[in-house]
Amino acid sequence: MTKYFYETTALITGASSGLGAEYAMQLADRGADVVLVARREDRLRELADRIWRKYDVTATPIALDLARPDAATALRRELDERDISVHSLVNNAGFGMKGPFAKADPERINEMVQVNVSSLVAITREFLPEMVAAGRGALVNIASTGAYQPCPNMAVYGATKAFVLSFTEALAYETKGSGVGVIAVSPGATRTEFFDVTGADAAVGRFKTPAEVVAATLRKLDRADVPPSFVSGRVNAVAAKLAGVIPRRLALAVSGRVLR
Repeated sequence: MTKYFYETTALITGASSGLGAEYAMQLADRGADVVLVARREDRLRELADRIWRKYDVTATPIALDLARPDAATALRRELDERDISVHSLVNNAGFGMKGPFAKADPERINEMVQVNVSSLVAITREFLPEMVAAGRGALVNIASTGAYQPCPNMAVYGATKAFVLSFTEALAYETKGSGVGVIAVSPGATRTEFFDVTGADAAVGRFKTPAEVVAATLRKLDRADVPPSFVSGRVNAVAAKLAGVIPRRLALAVSGRVLR
């Protein structure tokens, strides 16, 4: 049973489906109460009820749009009013778009940066200090295999995930020895609603299930030496490593052909 989660509270963003819902289920299975954050209140309430019935832990749904600039402070205020302390944080909320940057909707671009980067940073800043002070817990930030090279036709998405990867690895170093496990997870193609937005042609490689990605995350957190990041799936991990050693111009050309 993972030391980070038993009889603690884990906050999961983007929890209404896919990876977020799966993180909530598997953390509840390990004895954590869960706070479920996403826009769709009906989906959150359904998931909270399912978790409570199956695992007999407290599941608190909070409907919140993380594209709001004040999302982090609104979330903190809501939790303070409910007297809920957060011991672990899974920043899973995020989305992507496929197509040339010059043709993309500017408002949608701004929302992507807000959700994928700004809210992630602000929410982390709200809750990480108390996790470090308590000397326990885990911070899981969802990056992407797209973080390892430029992504033509998904330029903003790839850049936001490169930020998440770099940000999380830096935090892992800063919090070393604190008792808090900090890790960036880079899934490849995963069977989630992400591809309902981007289109299935944005997927590269074999699809994995959310359960596989989350189980792999928890295995990493079970280790005495939690790595600052990992890529889910052997083929994805090899591709990410190659992207880091081949000339960047070549990595860009390969990515451009794959994502055209």
